This record gives sequence, structure tokens and C-alpha cells, in this order.
Amino acid sequence: MEPLRLTGAKRAGPSRRALLLGAASMALLAGAPALALSDTRSTEVLGTWYKLLLELIRHTATYSPPVASRAFAYLGVAVFEAVASGDPALRSLAGQVNGLTAGPVRENAAYDEACVLHGALVHALNAHFGNTGPTGQRAMAAMTERLGAVAGAGVAPDVMARSLGFGTAISEHILKWSATDGGAVIENMGFPYEYTLGAQPSSWAPTSTVAVQQRPLLPNWGNNRAFTLPADDPCGLPLPTAYSEEPTSAFYAEAMEVYEVSKTLTDEQKSIARFWSDDPMLSPTPPGHWISIALQIFERDAVPLALRAETMALLGMAIADGFIACWRSKFEVDLLRPITYIRRLIDKKWEPLLNTPPFPEFPSGHSTQSGAAAGVLAALYGTNFAFTDATHEDDGIAPRDFASFQAAAEEAAISRLFGGIHFRPGIEMGLVQGACVAGHVLKVNTRA
Repeated sequence: MEPLRLTGAKRAGPSRRALLLGAASMALLAGAPALALSDTRSTEVLGTWYKLLLELIRHTATYSPPVASRAFAYLGVAVFEAVASGDPALRSLAGQVNGLTAGPVRENAAYDEACVLHGALVHALNAHFGNTGPTGQRAMAAMTERLGAVAGAGVAPDVMARSLGFGTAISEHILKWSATDGGAVIENMGFPYEYTLGAQPSSWAPTSTVAVQQRPLLPNWGNNRAFTLPADDPCGLPLPTAYSEEPTSAFYAEAMEVYEVSKTLTDEQKSIARFWSDDPMLSPTPPGHWISIALQIFERDAVPLALRAETMALLGMAIADGFIACWRSKFEVDLLRPITYIRRLIDKKWEPLLNTPPFPEFPSGHSTQSGAAAGVLAALYGTNFAFTDATHEDDGIAPRDFASFQAAAEEAAISRLFGGIHFRPGIEMGLVQGACVAGHVLKVNTRA
């Protein structure tokens, strides 16, 4: 496949803020040119629903990064199965990913591809975001109506009804599968009601004053069923540097690196840390950042529908499996954060640039999921794919240029050192773990 090229052109389309307003959702499509080709209507449906998805992630309180990654994966699979059901060049994921059985089959009748895709996305988003607030509910209702008009333009009523129903059936099949993975129910924002903290000096300790965060986020997430990771290779990692409080030890030196870097941060390093921070409720989360990058590629390079569907399925599964592997390692190792160690032994008043997340340190979730995302995207678009990432432009954060997906992943990873969030081994080994995850995802055959 010839790698596509993403230019640094000005980002097109409505601002993200407009997508959460019902009236703005209606205005989004007003005045749009008539779309005659099913493929063009389908790409409009896919792209616009995903833009709203990023905003729902931002504004739905239960969507921490692991939970967001799960939604992206199941939605991506639903999208792919909807598109593949009408494209003989694509091969279903059934029987290829863990636990997914064959889904519904089309009748010997006419279908419209844009309507099938729209039906699947309407059902999937409403299923995954039934707990979002009133503004999100209104936005989904408005988007259902307006994108329904786009999908159904020029389509016979019986064909439209059949196609929407089939898309819904695909999503229902995916949703039933998702209910058995261990991550379908999120209680208490993901924080366990009861949890016994580790008793070792090296054990993770709460770093927040918020009551609910005195226990770690989603300690059992690593036990969830993965999409592609086999039981004999869950992408585990060797242990990090042995804990020590001796000033001459390797572990102390790693902590000193975090401390010293924090004292000499350049403006560029601060910008990098904030660009990749992607805090829940303030952004579409770290996995949403990589979905945003994919959406920018789609728009700027007019990516064909089949490749868009492949991208959303493989990228979604990569970031989801990345979080499962990462969370398994985090709670197996149970390592304290730099802020805990530095305040204990080096500087009692030290403050990192960024807030420390409420779960163990090793490895870096940013590193693992970015390494997995970069591996998949490089396989789909090329290893030297240069692009400009404008994910946070609406928030007043300037776009950044990257020579490759790997370069972006490495910057996302090192941003956690600049932010004072991670020791270097957690950063570097997370990228290794992410590459392992990508390797498993890329064994999935999406082509017939």
C-alpha cells in the first residue's frame, strides 16, 4: 500500500464545541452539498459521529482513559463489521479476535452502505453513552436526525429501513459480545469501594486529597478480556529497577532525574507535557488523542472508506489492548509515583508540572497506548508518514508537527518525564509493551 501523506493544511470542519450543541449539530450539515455517492455519504457519517464521540468522551464522567479505550475498540469493530458486510474485499473480524462470533447476515435484497453504517453508529453510541448528560443526549438525538438525512439522501424508504435495521443488528451483536469482557460496568467512577494498599516502601500510595482517589483507578482492568492478546503472550514486562532509598542506587538516580528535569524545564518541554497531558474531562483522553489524529488524516487525505474502517478497528483494539496490558503490569508491579518518592527522600515541597494520576507508576500508560497506536498506524499509512496534529487547537494549544507516528509516540512518552509523572524505565518499557501489542493487533487479517 502506498503510504498516504498528510499535509499541514488548516483543519477543516466545525469546532469541537459546536458538536455538543443540538442546534450546532443541525447547523453542521446545513448548506452541505448534495452527496450522491454512498462512499462519500458513508465517510461523512463516520467522521461526524466520531467527532461527536470525542466530545462525549470529554463530557461523560465515567470515561477515564481505560474506559475510553474500550469504547473506541468496540465502536471501531462495529464500524468495520458494518462496512465489511457490504465490501467483498474486507474480511470479518469474527473468529479472529477473542470471543467474537459471526454476526447477522444480509438478506438477498438491496442495502445502502451509508445507512447500514449510520444504523450501527446510532445504536452503538447510544448504548455506550446512555449515562452522558442532557447536553450529550440532545447532541446525539440531533446528530441521529441530521446524519440520517445525509445517509438516506436519495435512498428508497424500504432500502433505508432495511439498512438501518441491519446496522443496528450488527451493533447489537457487538454489544452482546462486549458485555462479557469484564469492563462493561463501571462503579464509583472506577474506584473500588474497598482496596488494601501495598505495605512495602515501594508500593503505590495515594497522591491526591480527593476522597475517592485514596484507592487506585480500575485495579482489575488488566483482567479484562483483550481483543487480540493471546494467553501465552499478554505483553508482560520485566521488573523495573529495584527499589532503593540509598543515594548511590540506580532507583534514587532515576528519581533525581525526574526532580532535576522539573527544575530546568524549557518552554518547549512544558509545551510538550501540556500538549500530551490529555486529562479526563478536560480532553478526549490519551486514546482519544490518537483517534483525533486518525480523523485528521481521513479529512485531509480523503482516505477511502475501507481504510477508514480498518483504521478505526485496528487502532481502537490496539489502544484498548494497550491499556489492558499496561494495567496488568501496573498492578503486578505496584510501584510508587515520583512525587511520593521525591517528597519522602529529596524535597518535601516538590511539585511536578502536571497532576499525578491515581494509580501505580510502571509502566507509563501514555507510552504503552502510544506505542501500540503508532505501530498500527505506521503499518497502515507508512513508517515515514509526516503529519501535523491539531487535536487541541480549539483549546488554544498550538498544533505540533511530527515526522512519523513513532516520533509522536516517543514525544507522548517523554512528555510524562517533563510532567513529573513517570520514571524513565516506565516510559521506555511502556513503548516496548505498546510495540508488542501492535504486533498482535496486526496479525488480524482485515482483507479477504
